[in-house]
Amino acid sequence: MKKISVMLVDDQMLLREGLKTIINLQEDMEVFAEADNGNIAIEQMNKKNIDVILMDIRMPILNGVEASSIIKKKYPDTAIIILTTFDDDDYIIDALCNGADGYLLKDMDAPHLIQSIRDAYKGQMMLPGRIATKLATRISNQKYKCKTQEKIDLSEKELLSDREHEIGLLMIEGLNNRQIARKLFLSEGTVKNYISEIYSKLGTNNRTKAIILMQQMLQN
Repeated sequence: MKKISVMLVDDQMLLREGLKTIINLQEDMEVFAEADNGNIAIEQMNKKNIDVILMDIRMPILNGVEASSIIKKKYPDTAIIILTTFDDDDYIIDALCNGADGYLLKDMDAPHLIQSIRDAYKGQMMLPGRIATKLATRISNQKYKCKTQEKIDLSEKELLSDREHEIGLLMIEGLNNRQIARKLFLSEGTVKNYISEIYSKLGTNNRTKAIILMQQMLQN
């Protein structure tokens, strides 16, 4: 069985060691690389095939937001989970707009962390509810705009088909592909195809960014 390859990027060695122990106890994943700043993380990406990155935001030399942007441009299939103690709207939006696939706080429990890694690997990473709510409230402010928003007219309600709109609403609620399929009596493959079409229309291949864009469409 192929293991999910994980890289830990955090300037606190004790935290990396703790996460490494938890992750390496799982049968389906393993820590393949570590870094204590964004520059080293980029160097590691050039040497190893990494599926999921746990990325701290505040680090010396190169922070997590900037590192995420650089890594995502070169390795778009690598999932990046921003992992931090800072429950801050500005950092959340900056990270998501620079390619991060999700955002988790360091006070989460181990089972939640492990499941989040699996979800990110499958392209189903979600934001914690309290952060998603704050993000939806703040995202309408003109100060915070993702680059992908320039590719579409968010005022066009007809951009998505009725079924795509229905699936989009369930994505915003936090349902993953399997849950959406069960709720709509569709196969997971069919749901995945609809979501791929949604991504194409919104000009992104990132689930979190797609949710942000659809939230804005509803607010217009």
